[in-house]
Amino acid sequence: MFNLETKATVFSAVAVSISPCEIVPASPSSAPKIEVGEVQINPDIRLRQMVYRPAHSKGSVLFLHGFPETMYAWKAIAESLSCEYEVHAFDWPGYGQSSRPDVDRFSYAPKDYAQVLQAYIRTSGIDSSKLVIYATDIGALPALLAALERPDIARKIIVGDFAPFDRPQYMYESLQGLKSKPSSDAVRAAMNRNRDEILANTFFRGMSEEERYPLSQAFRDDMAKGWGGDLTSADAFFHYYSCFTRDQEYFETNVANLKVPVKVVWGEQDIYIKKEMGIEYANRSGAELSILPKLGHFPHLQAPEQTVNEVRAAFSAGQHPSAA
Repeated sequence: MFNLETKATVFSAVAVSISPCEIVPASPSSAPKIEVGEVQINPDIRLRQMVYRPAHSKGSVLFLHGFPETMYAWKAIAESLSCEYEVHAFDWPGYGQSSRPDVDRFSYAPKDYAQVLQAYIRTSGIDSSKLVIYATDIGALPALLAALERPDIARKIIVGDFAPFDRPQYMYESLQGLKSKPSSDAVRAAMNRNRDEILANTFFRGMSEEERYPLSQAFRDDMAKGWGGDLTSADAFFHYYSCFTRDQEYFETNVANLKVPVKVVWGEQDIYIKKEMGIEYANRSGAELSILPKLGHFPHLQAPEQTVNEVRAAFSAGQHPSAA
């Protein structure tokens, strides 16, 4: 996704193609409440979280970001949904303002992120029978791994633009390089050296000037601020990939055991993880599949209204069988 060459304030909209929730409340207390803070999920990990709480909720949505994002990737979408749904997002360990434990205490592997996800849902008191999870990129495999352990983790999971199986041929060259040594060390060093280039161009690589979509400066600054310290976001990404093949193989072996309804949503023009990966996963698992025309690896940023519609449709589709 790149060339080899504290408390946060609430940011302005990431994209401008959807409008925030419009409410004319009877009183100020009936408007959605916005909380940006921290939650301790275990002795080693504190997560920065963003929660929108409406006066009357039809259910909960939990958004899981990818690389190199933070929870603020979901802000415009959260605002649009917050009239009707309780909306959650958090920074993964190693990203944004969440904890960065030493690798000997937390490996940053997809299976470890799956445990973080389960702990967040439990600690936040979210009713899983009324929960939709929307996960992209590095957030998607952990969501599915968690669902293997907890078949009642959500009423539906929406995933996209990720790598459920070990298929390097579907992946961008530099991502292939992260899957094994010694190339992974070189890629890691290049990522840390080229942070500014990655944050400036990852979202638009391969696009014409006319195809680029707006990202707020505040969102860019938040990603840059979180990419620091002794363990950077690039380091977390590197460690995720060091265990990636193992966890992909585990998931592929067990994919038939997944009970939670899953929908796969993929950008047709994704250059980082080709749509063929999503097609194979949907065919193997029997999941519903939507290929989004003219969109790339970040559909939630490029066309956030599409994500809003997917979430609304997930709540309209009926109850998870395990909750019936």
